[in-house]
Amino acid sequence: MEHLLAALRAVAEPTRLRLVVLCARGELTVSELTQILGQSQPRVSRHLKLLCAAGLLDRFREGSWVFYRLRQSSPVAALAQQLVAAYSDTDPTIALDLQRLSVIKRQRADVASAYFRENAAQWHRIRSLYVDECEVEAALVEIITATDPRDLLDIGTGTGRMIEILAPRVERALGIDQSREMLAVARVNLERAGLENGLVRLGDMYQLALTDACFDAVVIHQVLHYADRPAAVIAEAARVLRPNGILILVDFAPHSLEFLRDEHAHRRLGFADAELAEWCAAAGLDPAPPRHLRGDPLTVVIWTAQRPAAARPRTAGDIRAGIPDAVFERELR
Repeated sequence: MEHLLAALRAVAEPTRLRLVVLCARGELTVSELTQILGQSQPRVSRHLKLLCAAGLLDRFREGSWVFYRLRQSSPVAALAQQLVAAYSDTDPTIALDLQRLSVIKRQRADVASAYFRENAAQWHRIRSLYVDECEVEAALVEIITATDPRDLLDIGTGTGRMIEILAPRVERALGIDQSREMLAVARVNLERAGLENGLVRLGDMYQLALTDACFDAVVIHQVLHYADRPAAVIAEAARVLRPNGILILVDFAPHSLEFLRDEHAHRRLGFADAELAEWCAAAGLDPAPPRHLRGDPLTVVIWTAQRPAAARPRTAGDIRAGIPDAVFERELR
């Protein structure tokens, strides 16, 4: 009862109720909320602190930015949703807030579009070298549908495309990326798709800020070829997998297109099946036969590996100790 009373006390104030309604419509920074409400940042920050303490909002930091969002899972999450539903968009104050929110979202979309336009040419050039991405995505949807995970993690989410196509098939989807610019693009894409169960966060693929065994599926799509320590990325992905969870890796088979290394920062020119299987096994996973999607000249490979039901999540130290030195030497070349 106490947590419900605390939540009710927290929203029993006009500004805080407006904040709850706004944060139900997306992830917003303090400066954006200040702009919408027309109030000072210290005052808005105090209100946000109270709402977070009451379990109504989530707070997370990305560098110097702090985002707020309506909490999806807490003892008072259902109450928060009911409050939002009960507050009519025809209320003059709320209507003005939502109008200002629309302006901010359009500004975000403009920034994201500009960034995408600046970088799209190189992405399209690479995509022309391999099988149509629709075929790759269809294969991933097939795997996710067959395994039926509840919680999904996308490491190196980029524009959020994997979240966009897979979130409708899971209860919760989280994308991690180290680029704030790419996360801005991803947020716009997910908002446009209306995916409330899909989130993106700033993060390091070598050191995820996540507890052990917290996801049923992990996807690493066209990311490993940028990694200077791909085995360590797989080890970290294995750490957060639950028993019976599945790791899905998508990348290129070995090739000789040096311009991808010179012009597009690819550290590895593809991966051999045996190499990926060795890394997965060393991470405590059971690799399955890979699927090859042949293009011209690049072949895309989908590797999958499963965490055994009785497996203990392994630490980075466990993984490092279990991988032969020759494998690590290959990583660094």
